[in-house]
Amino acid sequence: MSEVKGAIKVIESTQTFDSGFQKREFVITTNETYPQYIKLEFVKDKCAILDKYKVGDSVTVSYNLRGNEYNGKYYVNLQAWRIEAGEQAAQPKQGKDELPDFDEPPF
Repeated sequence: MSEVKGAIKVIESTQTFDSGFQKREFVITTNETYPQYIKLEFVKDKCAILDKYKVGDSVTVSYNLRGNEYNGKYYVNLQAWRIEAGEQAAQPKQGKDELPDFDEPPF
């Protein structure tokens, strides 16, 4: 199992193939010095998981690395199996515990 954190950049529509197989691809942008654009996919009944997310959401995605061969060519996919909302930035605390902002000391 591997996991990657980032913000959703693209969410594609679900693709359905003649065999009945379904997949839904999405891209997340990592938050690093040199951001990476990582394309992952949900397959079969997990495609609907993305319905509650939107572009810009911060997420953590768990995925498995999948590889296959077709007609002498090799393919690699990152098959997601879980996505969770990421941590939101801490909001400044407001309310009665907040000290007044003085331009000068009170003495």
